[in-house]
Amino acid sequence: MYKFVLKKACWVFSGLVREIGKVVGLRGNTLQIECAHKAQVGDSIAVNGTCLTAISVDSRGFSAELSDESKQCVALENFSAGNKVHIEPALRADSCLDGHIVQGHIDAIGKITHISHKGAQSEFILQLDSVPLRYILPKGSVCVDGISLTSGKKSASGFELVIIPHTLKNTLFGEYKIGRRVNIETDMFVRNAFSAVEYFLQTKDLTQGVDSVNLSKNLSWSQIDFMQMRF
Repeated sequence: MYKFVLKKACWVFSGLVREIGKVVGLRGNTLQIECAHKAQVGDSIAVNGTCLTAISVDSRGFSAELSDESKQCVALENFSAGNKVHIEPALRADSCLDGHIVQGHIDAIGKITHISHKGAQSEFILQLDSVPLRYILPKGSVCVDGISLTSGKKSASGFELVIIPHTLKNTLFGEYKIGRRVNIETDMFVRNAFSAVEYFLQTKDLTQGVDSVNLSKNLSWSQIDFMQMRF
């Protein structure tokens, strides 16, 4: 009989920041972080939403290696020495998922273009390229610099975030300024669903049996289900 020990299994992330760490330095591809979290070599840790692997640990924190591709996909200037960063260790299989499922794979870099504080909430508007923007739905999940948030109104060039006082106080959002670039990961379920449909529309054999008239503009849920089943 096989015995499974859930307490030792690691999973993904939830988008709930566990700690504010500090960048000691980025030398070549090695990022050194000072934090209270006691990591072990090989651990997956999200730093500003970017899934990294701890390659060494010491009394101050841990070091992780960024691939060349990762360095091109993240807001690298926020990993400069002295900057604060959001830290979240990977979830264990027995963890409570309070945010949403986050992979730690950055889809795009957004830019804060507007900040306003109104009573008990703060409004941020983020500018984003059109390709990743289509995967963000109003009232849908989005991860910004490692924080699980709910997207608000959406425009042709970006989307709105409404930040509550607790989040503003316990994350770096309270220090963000207009012009800051942030790491964005879209909701994996929305992204995968859209990507699958886009692939289906480009693959004729998968769309056989579906009405081809205005296929790309007037897809019904039954047509989407049909194509997904064929896939």
